[in-house]
Amino acid sequence: MSNPSPLQPMTYSTRGADPATAPGFLAPLDALPGGLPGAGLPWLDDLRSAGRERFAAVGLPTIRNESWRYTNLRDLGKVGFEPAGASAAAIDLLPTVRAAGESGPRLVFVDGRFRADLSATAGLPAGVELLGLADAFASHGELLAAHLGRLAAADDRPLVALNSAYLADGPLLRVPAGVQVDQPVELVFVSVGTEGAATARHPRSLLIVEAGARAVVVEHHVGQGAGTTLANHVTEVFVGEGATLHHYKAQREGAAAVHLAHIAATVATGGCYDNYILTTGGRLSRNEVVSRLDGTEARTHVSGGYLVRGNQHVDTTTVIVHAQPNGTSREVYKGVIGDSARAVFQGKITVCPGAQKTDGYQLNRALLLSDTAEIDSKPELEIHADDVKCSHGCTAGELDDDALFYLRARGIDRDTAQGLLIGAFLAESLEEIAEESIRDAFQRIVSGWLEEQK
Repeated sequence: MSNPSPLQPMTYSTRGADPATAPGFLAPLDALPGGLPGAGLPWLDDLRSAGRERFAAVGLPTIRNESWRYTNLRDLGKVGFEPAGASAAAIDLLPTVRAAGESGPRLVFVDGRFRADLSATAGLPAGVELLGLADAFASHGELLAAHLGRLAAADDRPLVALNSAYLADGPLLRVPAGVQVDQPVELVFVSVGTEGAATARHPRSLLIVEAGARAVVVEHHVGQGAGTTLANHVTEVFVGEGATLHHYKAQREGAAAVHLAHIAATVATGGCYDNYILTTGGRLSRNEVVSRLDGTEARTHVSGGYLVRGNQHVDTTTVIVHAQPNGTSREVYKGVIGDSARAVFQGKITVCPGAQKTDGYQLNRALLLSDTAEIDSKPELEIHADDVKCSHGCTAGELDDDALFYLRARGIDRDTAQGLLIGAFLAESLEEIAEESIRDAFQRIVSGWLEEQK
């Protein structure tokens, strides 16, 4: 990988990718019935073409790429994924953070395509726009042309290029300047797949919160069915001056799922981008979060938790770029790894020249539940200014035998005692979730995982 400049946090070279894997992913594009939504729009055709050309040149990233050295995608090139088609499958129960009987704004995507019959947009403040991209290509072309591909460029990352080549649908949320959206906006992605086949989907999300506005977005990623699925998500986030976006995600896809996601965010002066990701599902998952503080006194909180077991592999890769003075960033990631599962944490903070008075904090802790569990951790600081305060910490360990003995001595069985200690370990991470109702909902996901562990 080439050395990144202070203004470009990470780029890829063809040396770190495998062009031989490209044809298997791109060939199905030509066979898509009816083509892709919005075909014929010059800016959209150019975006897709650039993505296709870039991925054709480089293919999947490999472990020769420093950013991918701990996560190997080699086997994906052998699967032969077909694009997931529009699905009319019945969905019995959709996940939500709302109390029983409550309703609110929600977009639902099944196998990557918008399902209006499962979605609801009533009750949003005046001016707020919430719809699927496939519909927005015709009605919001100018807005999309100005934002899509601006933060997540096809020449930056191979999987972003692949997503751009297939760009068809996903959520668009725009909150106008000064508007406060009190209710959480839920984005639900359901993977159904096809029995006996391997299917791929490539949703693109666009979240725009303009100056002085505020919104809370909660993503649910769940699986229905036992098919092999690949989700290659890309999200572009624009936070305006003095605006705040709380962006939460729970990934609970099926045991045969591969979940790859890239979030690129930019934060203007006085704005705040708050991100939290909880991962319990998928055979292989990777979440990349790149948050760039482009204005003075901008803030970002990029945190998360994960619980994995069996042969699961979870990768968390973050890049925070302080491009202007007086920026603040905070990261707290904690994970629980059981059986022969493996976790990866790569966190980089870059302080650009002139970004004085930067305050960056990063913490990564892992709890290993077995002798065969594994964690690879690589925290990085790249500082090009002299008046900054940046720190990072990284630890991995086992359950405290003394604490376990203390609980057992008071009549608590071993499984329950372990669950209490694991829950306490993750509590610090969950406290990073500012919204109480969402924190409670995510806590229920953790509790459910612990119950299954018994």
